[in-house]
Amino acid sequence: MSKAPAQDDGKKKSGEGKVLNVFSHGVLIIWAILVVMPLLWAVMTSFKTDDSILSTPWALPDKLHFENWSRAWSQAHMSEYFLNTIVVVGGSLIGTLLLGSMAAYVLARFDFPGNRFVYYLFIGGMSFPIILALVPLFFVMNNMGLLNTTHGLILVYIAYSLPFTVFFLTAFFRTLPGSVAEAAMLDGASHTRTFFQVMLPMAKPGLISVGIFNFLGQWNQYMLPTVLNSDPDHRVLSQGLVELANSQGYKGDWSGLFAGLVMAMLPVLAAYIVFQRQVVAGLTAGAVK
Repeated sequence: MSKAPAQDDGKKKSGEGKVLNVFSHGVLIIWAILVVMPLLWAVMTSFKTDDSILSTPWALPDKLHFENWSRAWSQAHMSEYFLNTIVVVGGSLIGTLLLGSMAAYVLARFDFPGNRFVYYLFIGGMSFPIILALVPLFFVMNNMGLLNTTHGLILVYIAYSLPFTVFFLTAFFRTLPGSVAEAAMLDGASHTRTFFQVMLPMAKPGLISVGIFNFLGQWNQYMLPTVLNSDPDHRVLSQGLVELANSQGYKGDWSGLFAGLVMAMLPVLAAYIVFQRQVVAGLTAGAVK
């Protein structure tokens, strides 16, 4: 007699779980459609002519017009913008991960006076709006001779990305076993060798995760290079796309514009697809441990 209510409760919970599962999957499918469809439409549009874009925007292209890509790559100088962006983002990403991991390791593993103060300074940097620093940053860069230079923009990107990097990696280093570092120190390894040869390889999932986030932010950055990098020879992709859109005038080279847009998106999509598992592993490592 007592088993019937329990069975009813179990069936009721099972039914509620199925309804919730269907609802959550439906929301995810709708979200995926909202995200994927604009990307597919942009790729499809980059292979169409200007007339077909305006007359039949939702139709498939009659054929693949690769000349749109070649025109955007050569005539619109997307190749130069692409190379400048790779140099700036590559240099800033290496500097951010190196300096951020070193600072995070010290803050996570060593107790010293002012440890928490320094840590909260980095946290405060995350909440400081970058738009408030643009005017003084412009004059500082100008006085130091770093305005309109590639290395100056790299330094600004590093400073811009360090707060989040230190915050993320500090929490990650705290999850790593300290016994491994102690064993390395007992074997005669210095602090530098312990960090680079022992602790840094163990933090690879966290480095990849925060590296992807920094790559996305730096690759799509527009405000900082617009203010600090007005030299046409040092423009990055975000500036190049705006220049391509503004220089059209009444020509309406929409096919070239969409081709340039897809060119700017491809590296970001490729990086996320390649390192997707590592990003998830880095985000969940702290919770698992």
